[in-house]
This record gives sequence, C-alpha cells and structure tokens, in this order.
Amino acid sequence: MRLCTFEVKTPLGKQSRLGIVFDEKSIIDLNSACAWHLQRKGEPQPYRLANALVPPTLIEYLRGGATSVTFANATIEHLTQELKTGTSPTGLNGESIVFRTPDVRLMAPLPRPASMRDFYSFEEHVKKGFEKRGEPMPAEWYEMPVYYKGNHQSIIGPDEDVHWPSFTQQFDYELELAIIIGKAGRNIPEARAREHIAGFTIMNDFSARDMQKKEMKVRLGPAKGKDFATAIGPVLVTPDEIGDPYTLKMTARINGEVWSEGNSRAMYHSFEKMIAFVSMDETIEPGDLFGSGTVGKGCGLELDRWLKPGDIVELEIEGIGILKNRVVKP
Repeated sequence: MRLCTFEVKTPLGKQSRLGIVFDEKSIIDLNSACAWHLQRKGEPQPYRLANALVPPTLIEYLRGGATSVTFANATIEHLTQELKTGTSPTGLNGESIVFRTPDVRLMAPLPRPASMRDFYSFEEHVKKGFEKRGEPMPAEWYEMPVYYKGNHQSIIGPDEDVHWPSFTQQFDYELELAIIIGKAGRNIPEARAREHIAGFTIMNDFSARDMQKKEMKVRLGPAKGKDFATAIGPVLVTPDEIGDPYTLKMTARINGEVWSEGNSRAMYHSFEKMIAFVSMDETIEPGDLFGSGTVGKGCGLELDRWLKPGDIVELEIEGIGILKNRVVKP
C-alpha cells in the first residue's frame, strides 16, 4: 500500500485524513471506507468500530498494529470490487470515500512523528564530511550506526515551502531514504527487525551548514543547524510494495537540474541494524522516524553548491515518488 495523509476542504473547514493512494487519479479515505465496509457487513455501529480499527490518522493506525492492517486490507479489497462495477460509494452520512487527487492536498505522511533519528549510513558522504573538516575517518563509524535526534515538531510535507533560516548563509538539502516504525519493541534482534518497519518514505534533512559547522566544533549537535525544518513524503510505501529497499535509485534536482544521483545499495548500515542498535535497552515506538543519512554526493556541501531563495528542490526515490519543496526567504 501507499499510505498518505491528505487534507480536504469541508463545510466545517479543512480536515486531514489517512488515505491510500489508489491510483494516479484517486485517493481513498481509509477510515470512511472502513465504516462503509462494516455497514455493508451489518455492523450496527460502523463509525465507532471503524475509528477503533482503522483510525483517521496514521499514528493511531500504526498503533493498531496487525489488527488495523488486516481490516484496512479487507476494506480495500471490498471497495475495489465495488469500484469495478462503476459505482462510487459514499458513507452513511453522505461523506466522500474516494477523492480525486487534484481535489486534495498531500501532507507529510506522518505530520508529527513520535520521534526523529537521523543516521549516518552512507560511507561516501561521511568520508567527505570528515575530509572537509580535516579529520580522519573514525574507526567507530564502522562499528555502529550512529545518529542524532532531530526536531520531530518541524516536519513539512510535499509542495510545502521551506523557510530560509535567518541565521544562515549556507542553506543545503540532503537526499535521504527513511523508514517509519510500525511496531513497538525492545532489544530487537537484527534478524527480526524488518517486522518493525511500517514503510519507507523520502526525507530531506534541510541544513544550515554554517551554523552546523560551529556546533560541531564543540562536539555537540547538530541541533540549530537542522532543527528548523525536515521534509518527508509524499507517501509511506509499505514493505510488501517497495520490494528490495536496498536497490533504489535516488536523485536530487534543483530547478529541474540533476545535482545528485545515488542508490540505497550504498548504505553501509542497514535499517535492520539501526533498529537493533537503537532498541538495545530502549523501546522504539510506532511512529518513530529513522532517516538513512545522506547518500554520497547527495547534498550541496559535497558539491560546493548552495541553495538560493526561490529554488525548487525535488528529491526522487524509485518506488516512492517525488518530494518537492520551494525555498522561501522572508
């Protein structure tokens, strides 16, 4: 499945809902579709049960675990058969279940992750960073998947403007693959770690490089150099649909020009290893966001090229889509 969070205008104002990208032309409201499905089965309180089984937000859906996934799959199967008849079903109160893609706005698939960790898993990118600081590559990097904790409250989604921080002259993008955790766990063995991945998305870890450089000189951070904005999206692709997550082509375009190309196969530390490492004597939760770190040559820092106000940044990862943001300076 290709899960999304979408915003729709209603007479009561804008609402955000959990959806599935059904095809290029339509998005299904999962919660409303589940209520419709339950009503068709004779459930006397379909809305009440749908809110428990397939909630209208991704974070609550993930917390529902296997039960939510099972009912979502059954709902989509039933609805697909109905759509093949040429009808467009509506809910008991006349609400829409299927939306035309142009009529809604895609948001970050998980607008407020439970937490955010960004790793450092591509050797080429790591080596270049230490080279620019005039330092040797640390042997410890090969031993464990190190990470920093970012600001999970500053997430933006596809087609949202990213605002240029007032404290930087070196504004940068970072091309990353990311996962969202779908199952809680503690002391998870690497061999079982994939069971805890809800899906894959694209991540742009925007960076104020001059501020980050100052922070790293005192061996703490990064913090202010990154905490102002991180983009994710456009969708969350479930593991059964993504296939092999370590063969995905990764591309960054600025104003239509290709700046970066890479592939997820270059990850030295896998997501499974990250999950095993983080969960050592620590519980990971549904809705935790893990970024891969920047693919080699996947940022302006490595290329000695910087973003400018008005730039359109497009990150594309095979099997997921395109995450597009415009840089805006007040």
